[in-house]
Amino acid sequence: MAHWKTHWKVLVNGQDMTISMRPFLIDITVTDKEGSASDTCALTLDDTGGQLALPSEGASLLVFLNGVLVFSGVVDTVRSSGSRGGGRLLRVSAKGFDSRGKIKQPMQIHQDDGTIGDFLKKLGNKVGLDVKVDPGFASIARTYLAADGESFLHVGQRLARELGATFKIRNTQAVFAKRGVDAGLPAVTGRAGAKQPGNVINWDIAPFAGRRSFTKAKVQYFDREAAEFKTEEVDIDLDRGLPEAVNFVRSKAADKSQAKDIAEARKREAEREGGEGSVLLDLTPEAQAEAMFALKGARPGVDGTYRIVTVTHKADRNGGSTTALELKQPGGGAGKDSRKSKNAPDTPIGAQGTSGAGGADGAAGGGSGLNLDNVGSGLGDGPE
Repeated sequence: MAHWKTHWKVLVNGQDMTISMRPFLIDITVTDKEGSASDTCALTLDDTGGQLALPSEGASLLVFLNGVLVFSGVVDTVRSSGSRGGGRLLRVSAKGFDSRGKIKQPMQIHQDDGTIGDFLKKLGNKVGLDVKVDPGFASIARTYLAADGESFLHVGQRLARELGATFKIRNTQAVFAKRGVDAGLPAVTGRAGAKQPGNVINWDIAPFAGRRSFTKAKVQYFDREAAEFKTEEVDIDLDRGLPEAVNFVRSKAADKSQAKDIAEARKREAEREGGEGSVLLDLTPEAQAEAMFALKGARPGVDGTYRIVTVTHKADRNGGSTTALELKQPGGGAGKDSRKSKNAPDTPIGAQGTSGAGGADGAAGGGSGLNLDNVGSGLGDGPE
């Protein structure tokens, strides 16, 4: 029988089940997301002969890896699988909150002349949740807010999209926080060693991306005093020398204040979507969604800081354990190769004396002759 190389601990309804589960637990997978979906945990157990007791629905579950709490939630589903001659498995899946109760129940409730913080807390009280709202969002005043056939989940997600917030529920607490700011979470460092191996197993990162990059955000609103539509505009500086592109929000805001909030949210979205990628690390249980990640040793222009949007811890008794990070919001030099030209390759990329894809040589007998410092100068210069 394979032996675990990772220290783990599992508590069910407050009872330590580690020793009892050790002969049967095959693997652990924990996913911590930014708020677009619930945190999840999956435990796969060897159920040969059906000897395991079926976990109870809604049981509380705590999972620790190397002494760090990586998941806190409740059992959501238990799935048995097996085949003739293939053995039997029991897969226990848990979510970060209990999805069986009023949290998904549609409501009919409204608020006149109040703040977003008051409204979310009022909804939270109705479903049994303690709601914490970022002060910058809590004080936003609205003349009318409503949940018209929406659940607490729907309202929180809708307002989070509008304001560029992270809306997350963990156990009996809901958090409505501003994205792109320091939330006091521990930063994670990844080292891609060339001479000496670091904690980075592999990386796949695009430090800049153009599709969702804008230089301005505009939102229309109706000015009741002037009896006309007006536009609120916010500049977006991604420090990349981008050509002008305006993110014109199609929906119209109720007033100038709401238009400003929506435009600021689109600004944060553009900063967040400025680049993306993924990194696989040796097990790093302290990594959390919305924390900062610093990459070192990959290459100039890729090294820098990124915002973690998803964390996936995996531990297997037949192998090692890893932490996968999904990244966005590049910064700290990511996307910029500041090396002087004398450090660049002597020969332009593609001009290595080999034929191009079509078999025709470049003007100097090389390949395509594509010089990245002057894109286009080597294109079309080959013989007719």
